[in-house]
Amino acid sequence: METTLAILKPDSVGAGNAGKILAHLEEEGFTLRGLKVLRLGEAQAREFYAVHKERPFYDSLVAFMTSGPVIPVALERENAVSFLREVMGATDSEQAEPGTLRNLYGTNIEQNAIHGSDSLENAATELRFFF
Repeated sequence: METTLAILKPDSVGAGNAGKILAHLEEEGFTLRGLKVLRLGEAQAREFYAVHKERPFYDSLVAFMTSGPVIPVALERENAVSFLREVMGATDSEQAEPGTLRNLYGTNIEQNAIHGSDSLENAATELRFFF
């Protein structure tokens, strides 16, 4: 079993899609192991996304992630990291496969409904950040 982190982003929470996304994840075989609703402060968002600090979208990402409540979720299942990436779909919601979370609930490359850890190592780090 693996545990990974998902974050329901401000766009999905604000649109009232959090319950649908959580239900979708459970239907895909994930077990919810931790969940909280919070609003990231600017310093927290900058720390969490520090890996992107040299990229041109960093400031807009921080602004977006602090624009409303988020829901960090610890998820468990076999191959949790890679399977969550499949279930989420492409980063750009406009390019995401039909039926993926980003296709269903995202708008574009930034407002794409959900974050997911991209490796077991990052999952462990990101889970410690929130839990």
